[in-house]
Amino acid sequence: MTQTEFQKISSTIPLEPGIYKYFNERGDLIYVGKAKSLRKRVSSYFIKTFTNYKTHELVQRIHTIEFTIVNSEQDAFLLENSLIKQYQPRYNINLKDDKSYPFIIIKNEPFPRIFLTRKKIDDGSEYLGPFTSVGKVRELLYFIRDNIPLRNCKLNLTQNNIQKGKFKVCLEYHLGNCKGPCEGLQTPEDYQEGLLQIKNILKGNLSPVIRHFKGEMKTAADHMEFEKAEILRKKIEHLENYQSRSVIVSKHVTQADVFSIARDGDTAYVNYLMVFSGTIVQTHTTEIETHLEESNEEILAISIAQLREKFNSSAAEIIVPLHIEFPQDGIVISVPKGGDKKKLLELSEKNVAYFREELKRKRTLLLTEKSEKEKKDALIQLQSDLQLNQLPTQIECFDNSNFQGSYPVSAMVSFKNGSESKKDYRHFNVKTVKGINDFATMKEVVFRRYKRLLDENQPLPQLVIIDGGKGQLSAAMESIAGLGLNGKLTVIGLAKNEEEIFFPGDTESIKLPYNGESLKLIRRIRDAVHHFGITFHRNKRSKGTFVNELEKIRGIGKSTTDLLLKQFHSVNNIKLLNEEQLAGAVGKAKAKIIWKHFADQHLQNN
Repeated sequence: MTQTEFQKISSTIPLEPGIYKYFNERGDLIYVGKAKSLRKRVSSYFIKTFTNYKTHELVQRIHTIEFTIVNSEQDAFLLENSLIKQYQPRYNINLKDDKSYPFIIIKNEPFPRIFLTRKKIDDGSEYLGPFTSVGKVRELLYFIRDNIPLRNCKLNLTQNNIQKGKFKVCLEYHLGNCKGPCEGLQTPEDYQEGLLQIKNILKGNLSPVIRHFKGEMKTAADHMEFEKAEILRKKIEHLENYQSRSVIVSKHVTQADVFSIARDGDTAYVNYLMVFSGTIVQTHTTEIETHLEESNEEILAISIAQLREKFNSSAAEIIVPLHIEFPQDGIVISVPKGGDKKKLLELSEKNVAYFREELKRKRTLLLTEKSEKEKKDALIQLQSDLQLNQLPTQIECFDNSNFQGSYPVSAMVSFKNGSESKKDYRHFNVKTVKGINDFATMKEVVFRRYKRLLDENQPLPQLVIIDGGKGQLSAAMESIAGLGLNGKLTVIGLAKNEEEIFFPGDTESIKLPYNGESLKLIRRIRDAVHHFGITFHRNKRSKGTFVNELEKIRGIGKSTTDLLLKQFHSVNNIKLLNEEQLAGAVGKAKAKIIWKHFADQHLQNN
């Protein structure tokens, strides 16, 4: 829809609050938004010049607009949230959170069992949670079973079956883990009292549970049931110890939801802390993919709505780092400047910062494995960005490595279908090049690699990356031409540090989108070849394949050599030092030996 086409319908758009839906030419819903005034909000898309590429793309794809008028901004907010979850339009915020979280279920049956489940079924049972940690759920269940005896058998404990005497108590009863409802030794009312205490524990509200057990302990002591009183005393002590391990934040902040946000371009991260009875009972951080020019306030608002619903929160107070519009009755939005609420917010911000950095670290170390579809999409994007004539299902990358300006080696890594193919990795001891000559080294190893593939009739890669500038790329192309491979594979140069890409013969480089999947893939390949080359170099040095010039000096050992290289970085730098400077690092005796060695060498060369 062009701006001219929009002007024809703009006057028909209502001024009331509501939601708007954008459809593309095929009739697909691509965006849902809310507005205080539908006309003002929708018009802004067609009269404003957007700097964001994705917003521009959205506007270009709008073919049809539909509206739903509602009574209030709150209704618009709730309807927008519902439609986004139902249809997941392409250009709306996408919460990357499709995990199946564990619940604790209180089964809908006589004398209900309580156990862990990931499936939430509409069977009348009560589900507590969800919880973000299975380990935490299991710890809670073990703690509960140590303190509140409930049955864990699967018997059908109807009153009719119990009265007919169909069941006998098992070992759990004799161990004190069950009160024997199967034989009518425990009433339904007493069993329900235990369930009530469990619900309090799960909500972090331990005080009523402790009071209940203290009352039972006093009653037992009054009736001179001292063994029972001692068991109850140990349970109280257990509960109090458990309570002391909980994160008690404040006696003044009793129930609240705390949210914080961090941002990296089109990706945002939101942390959620649920506070109940002054205790943090839930923590969760989610990654959010934005598509348009959403502000932090907009991202927080939509995230809060979805996370509160996911975790069944009914807190009347929401603590956030910035003012947001959250049109829901009875909700107080707090932006604290100090006190306990500020400390809670700082804790949330610390968690979201950690989550973001940990995710970056894992992705850098390739600990987050992409799906096959994501890998293929990245290859398709790379093919489009580099205008390759075929999909680069096999990519190889070369890099030269040397140590302190000496001992050159080269490495090559191979990626197939977007993944490392480590069995195809190769390293090269340089044979024909003397001294340090990156261009000649690159020419040699590229020639050796592809001559061997041709000799063995092996398939060639579709894309070859030379980790270096124009000089290394030109050297590699000499070998490609010498083997008659021009036009049979694409070779590009990757400028170090700048992440610029050069094609042979081009004077200008190209830059891929900074956060695009194609550049991310190239970074992974570059990092892999760096790591492989450095590891190869380190292994050769540790095996004594390389002998440093310093180690050849009689009276100078490896420890002295390592100390000098660590401080002065290269043999050439050490040669420039006078005897006094050397003595400051290794002492007068060794300094004299080293200085004399290089002085004699200098005289011989001249």
